[in-house]
Amino acid sequence: MADRLPSADWTRRADLAALIAALGHGNARYVGGAVRDTLLGVAVKDVDLATPLRPDEVIARLGAAGIRNVPTGLDHGTVTAILPDGPVEITTLRHDVSTDGRRATVAFASDWQDDAARRDFTINALYADPASGEIFDWFGGRADLAARRVRFIGDARQRIREDHLRILRYFRFQARFGSQPADPEAESACSDLAATLKALSRERIGMEFLNLLGLPSPAPTVARMAQLGVLAVILPEARPEALAALVAEEQRQQVAPDALRRLAALLPADPQLAEQVAARFRLSGAQKKRLASAAARDATAADPRALAYRLGAEQASDRLLLTGQDIAPIRDWPIPVLPLKGGEIVARGVKAGPEVARVLQTVESRWVAEGFPDAARVEALLDAVLAE
Repeated sequence: MADRLPSADWTRRADLAALIAALGHGNARYVGGAVRDTLLGVAVKDVDLATPLRPDEVIARLGAAGIRNVPTGLDHGTVTAILPDGPVEITTLRHDVSTDGRRATVAFASDWQDDAARRDFTINALYADPASGEIFDWFGGRADLAARRVRFIGDARQRIREDHLRILRYFRFQARFGSQPADPEAESACSDLAATLKALSRERIGMEFLNLLGLPSPAPTVARMAQLGVLAVILPEARPEALAALVAEEQRQQVAPDALRRLAALLPADPQLAEQVAARFRLSGAQKKRLASAAARDATAADPRALAYRLGAEQASDRLLLTGQDIAPIRDWPIPVLPLKGGEIVARGVKAGPEVARVLQTVESRWVAEGFPDAARVEALLDAVLAE
C-alpha cells in the first residue's frame, strides 16, 4: 500500500487548495474516508479535514479568506466550509473525556495521534498531508486495507463500550470493505456486546442498518450478523435467506440496490408487522407506506402493468422483485391515464353521484384487464357498461 496519497480528481480541486491555504501551512490534513477510498482506487464522495486549530480560529481564518462557512457541530469542533465543488468538514483534533456508549464528551487536542486513537477502525484513522501527500498511519490501517480487513483500533470491546453503534458500523464496513475470514476479535466483541444496542435510539439503529442494506452485496454480512446473535437484537423477525434471494434477483434483472426493499425482504409478508418495524425504526410516512405495500405481496404471478397502474412503478417493482417476477414490462413504462372523466358519463345520461363512480370504476377495471387500450376502445367499453 502506498506511502503517499495518489493524485486524484478531488486532490486537484482549486477550491480545496484555497481552503487549505486559508487554514495555514501544516494546519490541515485529509482524514478518513477520502484517504481510505483513494488508496483503494474508488470514488470519493466526501472530503474531511482535521486541524489543530480551534473552531473559532477556523471560522476567523475562513472568514478572512472570504470562504463561507457554517458551524455545523461546534460542540464537537466541526465547521463546514461551503465550497463551489462541494462542502468540506473541518474538525479540530479531539480526545475523549468520557463516553457512555451513546454519546461522547470530548476535549480539543493538539496531537494528531490522539485524534486518530479515538476513531473506530484502523482503515478510518488514515491522515494525509495535502502538500506532500505523506500518509500518517499509527495503527496499521494501510496493511488492513491491503488485506481487506476491518479491525477496531486497540481493544475492540473498549471501542464498542464507547459507542455501541460501532457494532453496526463494523458490519457495514465489513460488507463494504471486508473479506473472509473476518477479524475474530471484532466479531467476538460484536457478538458479546450485541445487547448494548438496546440502549441506542431505534432511529439511529434504523439509519445505520439501512445504510448497510443499501450496499451492493450485504446478504453474507447480514447472515453473519444472524449467526453472531446481533441481528436478533435489532430485528428479531428477520429472515436472512430471503434477503439473499432478493439481492440475487436484483442482480439478475440489473436493478440498483434499494435498502427499503431489502428490509422488506427480511420481513415476513405481513403488512401489520411491516408497519410496526417502520415505527420502531422511526421511518418516514412514505417509507412506512412503501414497506407495508411490499409486505402485502402475493407470490402468485401478477400482471406487472396492472400492478404498476394500481400501486405506482416503485411499489410494483418491489412486489415483483420480492416474488421473483420480471419487471421488464414496467421498466421505463409511462403509466397511462384513463381517457374517461365522470363528466362524460353524466353527459351520457347517468345521474351525478355514486352511479357515475360505479360506471367509471367498471370501465377502468375492464380497460386495465385489456391492457390499457386507446380512447376509442374506452368509448366502446363505456357503451357496454351503460347497456348493461
